[in-house]
Amino acid sequence: MEHQCSYDCLIIGAGFAGAVAARELAQRGNQRVLVLEQRSHIGGNAYDCYNDDGVLIHQYGPHIFHTNNQRVYDYLSQFTHWYPYEHKVVGAIHGQYLPIPFNFHSLHMAFPEEQAQQLEQLLTDTYGHGRKVTILELRKSRHPALKALADYVYQNVFAYYTQKQWGTAPEDMDPSVTARVPVLLSQDDRYFQDIYQGMPAEGYTKLFEAMLDHPHITVRTKTDARDHLTIQEQTILLDGVPFSGPVIYTGAVDALFDHVFGRLPYRTLDFSFETYPQTEYQTHGTVNYTVSEAYTRITEFKHLTGQKLEGKTTIAKEYSRAYTGAEGEIPYYAILNPDNLSLYAKYRALAQKIPNLHLLGRLAEYRYYNMDAIVAQALSLSDDLLKEQENKAL
Repeated sequence: MEHQCSYDCLIIGAGFAGAVAARELAQRGNQRVLVLEQRSHIGGNAYDCYNDDGVLIHQYGPHIFHTNNQRVYDYLSQFTHWYPYEHKVVGAIHGQYLPIPFNFHSLHMAFPEEQAQQLEQLLTDTYGHGRKVTILELRKSRHPALKALADYVYQNVFAYYTQKQWGTAPEDMDPSVTARVPVLLSQDDRYFQDIYQGMPAEGYTKLFEAMLDHPHITVRTKTDARDHLTIQEQTILLDGVPFSGPVIYTGAVDALFDHVFGRLPYRTLDFSFETYPQTEYQTHGTVNYTVSEAYTRITEFKHLTGQKLEGKTTIAKEYSRAYTGAEGEIPYYAILNPDNLSLYAKYRALAQKIPNLHLLGRLAEYRYYNMDAIVAQALSLSDDLLKEQENKAL
C-alpha cells in the first residue's frame, strides 16, 4: 500500500456511509481519499449483481429506496436515474394475502363486510383518517372492538414474524418494539409513504461505481483494514505510520477494538436463492410469512427492479438467526436493549478518545439506519469535516 502521506483521509467501508463521505471529501474538500473495503465489491449490503440466470438480484436482501429528504434524493440523483417503484408487501395469513402494514384494505379482507365497515368508521372517528396508529395505542383504547383489532393484528401480523426475526418470544420483546407496529387508517397499500420512492435504474452497484468514480478517490477491495490499521493509545497508525487525517470507520466497532469488552450481539440473515423457469413467481415484490414457515419472507427481485426477462425469475427466502461471528457471517441488525447499549457505550468511549476517528453507520454506531438516513448522516459528517478543514485554512 502507498505511504500514508499519499492520502488526506481514510475511510473504512464502501457502503453508503463510506461512499458518500468519500465523494464529498474528494469533490468538495479536494482531499485524497483512500477507501478500504473488506469484501470483493463496493456497495455494502446494497450491492446487486446479475446471477448466472441473468436476473438482477440483491445479494444481501431487498433494498428499496425511499425518503422524504430532498437533499438526499437530489444528492443520489447525481449518480443514477430512477425506476419508479413503490413497494407493496402482503402477508400470507391463513390462506389470504393481506396488505402490510395492516390498513383498510386488509381490514375488509380479514373481517366480514359489516364488521369491517363498523371498524373502519370507529377507527376514523377515534383517530382520524390517514393516521398511523400503533398496536399500543389501540390496546390503550377503552373500546373492546379496537382492543380486539389490536389483538388480531398482533397475533397474525406481528407475533410469529417477530419471533422468527429476533429469536425472542413476543412476550419477552421490549414493549417499544410492539408499539411501533402500525395500523394505517387509509386505503394506501404502499409499504412506505415517503415522497420519493424508487430504485436505481441500472442498479445500486452502478450508482456506487458512479459515486466513487473520482480522481481523488482510491478504492481497495478485498482489504481488511485491521491488517493495516493499528490503534496505539490515542493515535491511529496506518501500516505502522501515524495517520493524522480524518478516519471514518463504518465497520463493527467491537471488531475495531478486538472485542476487548466482548462481542456486540446482532442478528444475521441467511438467504436461499431459487430460480424458476417462469416469468413471475408471486404477485408482489415481497410476501411476509407471518403465521407460517421457517423463513420470514420471500422477495422476487424482478418486481423491485422492473427487469423484463421472460421465462425466468429469481426469489430469495430469508431466514433470521443469531450472529455468532463465524467466518462468512454478516451482522445485519443490532439488538437494542439496555445491556447491549451499555456495552456499545464502552466501545464508543474508546473511540471518542481518538480525536481523528469518526464512527459512521449501522455497525459503527450500533443502530438501525434506513438507506436515506445513513446518506443524510454521511452528508452531515462530511459537512462538519469540511468546515473544520476551512477553519484550519484560515
